[in-house]
Amino acid sequence: MTDHALLAEGVSEKFMQYVKVNTQSSDLTDDTPSTPGQWDLARVLETELLGLGLSDVCVDEHCFVIGRLPSNLDQPAPAVGFMAHLDTVPGVPGAGVVPVMHREYQGGEIHVGHGVILSPADSPSLAGAVGEDIITSDGSTLLGADDKAGIAAIVQALAEMTSHPDVPRPEVWVAFTPDEETGKGVGRFPYDKFGARVAYTLDGGASGELSEETFEAMNGVVTINGVSSHTGAARGKMVNAIHLAAQLISSIPAGQRPETTFGREGFIHPNDIEGNVEHVAIKLIIRDFDATLAQAREEALLRSIEALRAHNTGAEIKWTRTGGYRNMKEALDRDPRTVEFAREAMRLAGMRPSTIPIRGGTDGARLSFGGILTPNIFTGGGDAHSRGEWVSVQGMERAAQVMVNLAGLWASQACSA
Repeated sequence: MTDHALLAEGVSEKFMQYVKVNTQSSDLTDDTPSTPGQWDLARVLETELLGLGLSDVCVDEHCFVIGRLPSNLDQPAPAVGFMAHLDTVPGVPGAGVVPVMHREYQGGEIHVGHGVILSPADSPSLAGAVGEDIITSDGSTLLGADDKAGIAAIVQALAEMTSHPDVPRPEVWVAFTPDEETGKGVGRFPYDKFGARVAYTLDGGASGELSEETFEAMNGVVTINGVSSHTGAARGKMVNAIHLAAQLISSIPAGQRPETTFGREGFIHPNDIEGNVEHVAIKLIIRDFDATLAQAREEALLRSIEALRAHNTGAEIKWTRTGGYRNMKEALDRDPRTVEFAREAMRLAGMRPSTIPIRGGTDGARLSFGGILTPNIFTGGGDAHSRGEWVSVQGMERAAQVMVNLAGLWASQACSA
């Protein structure tokens, strides 16, 4: 498909084609990609990038789609990149998506179908989309706007840039990545094939949102080894690992749980438990925006473990870290232009930027510490990971315009590369 055809098609048509490809990822394998459907969308995007005239287009062995739009400047300028992920979240039906257009949303409820109702009372960002064209699924599946809205906006921006070669731009790199929802794909990102050291993930929510912060995250497992005994003769012998697990979990203060916190408040969260009298394993995550506070939460957990061990002779209790990620703001602050240009690009597109910390992680958190500074910007959608997921067509168009503006702002840095 040529750039003219892709531009004439519009962002909504692109998006509605992408969501029909089932790219739901899986937690049940360590392979990247975790599902074959991600290859299907990768090949579609490879063809479209080639049709737009990009150079160095490739789909690597792990399903990362990479491409480069050459600079049209006479002098060197910092390259800029844009990224979105191929996969949709596991756990909500993702096959057989039927996108439905709701023209000129007038406020109030949207009856999506299959008993799913969208309401501004439950989805406040809908109020900002009054008068716009809203796309949902038919309610039987999620929509896939997370993150195919980002993909559609990137392809639209590329089409616009190639169709207006007189508008200054540096090298523009794009990457479509697998398995973001499982957190496993970014570990295999091909840094050597991606030529930008500043990039933006298109994986946000309502128009104007910009995220430069993620949680400071610790993941780990508490293992509890108890002592089994016949229940009829257990007095003084049995150390029930299940009871100890219950005591440890109940020691987490009620105000330090995800279900009682919001905004910039952190938490400790047990998200999986399995075992028996002799052995229990509890998977826990610790989150905060401040590294010092995250460390303090871990130390509080360790004190609870020590107290439990001290009062239960024969029990073996251990906390083992298994992973995590860092707050990307620490890395982004190394080059303030990265975030400031994003704000300015939104202002140029007629929006008031809103800086929203992410109560979670993004690929950008890993990428920023891997050498590619990567804040996150909006796609114009909401209610991700649900059957009520939606996206605004005009929101995707604004995201495309922001990328065009960002390319121009980085072009203005010619000779400072």
